[in-house]
Amino acid sequence: MSVVQLAPRPSMIDGPLSTYWWDAETGCSVTMATPSAEVGLFEQYYEGAVASYTRFGVRNALDESAALCAADTVLFWAITDRSGRVVGGVRAKGPLGSPDDSRAVIEWGDQPGIGQVRKMIADRVPFGVLEMKGAWLDDEPDAKQRPTKIIPRSGFHGMQLLGAKFLMATAATHVLERWSSSGGLVAPIPGTPYPDERYRTKMMWWDRSNFTQHGEPNTVAAIVREMAYAHRRIQSWDPLPG
Repeated sequence: MSVVQLAPRPSMIDGPLSTYWWDAETGCSVTMATPSAEVGLFEQYYEGAVASYTRFGVRNALDESAALCAADTVLFWAITDRSGRVVGGVRAKGPLGSPDDSRAVIEWGDQPGIGQVRKMIADRVPFGVLEMKGAWLDDEPDAKQRPTKIIPRSGFHGMQLLGAKFLMATAATHVLERWSSSGGLVAPIPGTPYPDERYRTKMMWWDRSNFTQHGEPNTVAAIVREMAYAHRRIQSWDPLPG
């Protein structure tokens, strides 16, 4: 498959923004918005993240409140089922100004690989880096089609809107293995025991100039389709005054 050449460009976001689309494969709606445009929905996303992370005993990996979480969130994605219930989501922070803006620096701390983490981020900052955080999905046993591939596709919409060339996320190894379908590559650096010794967190990078070479064809096609649709929707976005 040919490389998609998408040069970095200025951000298209200059205020509150919200748009959505329907994912026919999972029967879910996906809303992409700034926290200020969808305050109530962001709170539902955050509450779902808290509940999910608490179940796994890693509540400390999240901000203490929805307000603190919203403060460094440039965009978030909320996945809603047919009943209107939020069943998953993720958020983006950035574009990063330096390695110290990234949560990854805290996650690696004084662990082996921290120097590589800093260098990988610093080398990419001039081209635009978004960091995806707070990903979660409902784990109800009767969920027939869990939207597992929606989350790793989400960051591409943000890269397009914010003019960023790179996307970065940190997660447990088994999570990143699923996310690789969207063309991400695990960084060749030692994992870190974060949030605690039960986990081995690794770093994954996406490059929007060559993700088509590494992703699954069906996932890549969905990414390109969603990016085009989101672009059209946002161009016609007309927020209510006030």
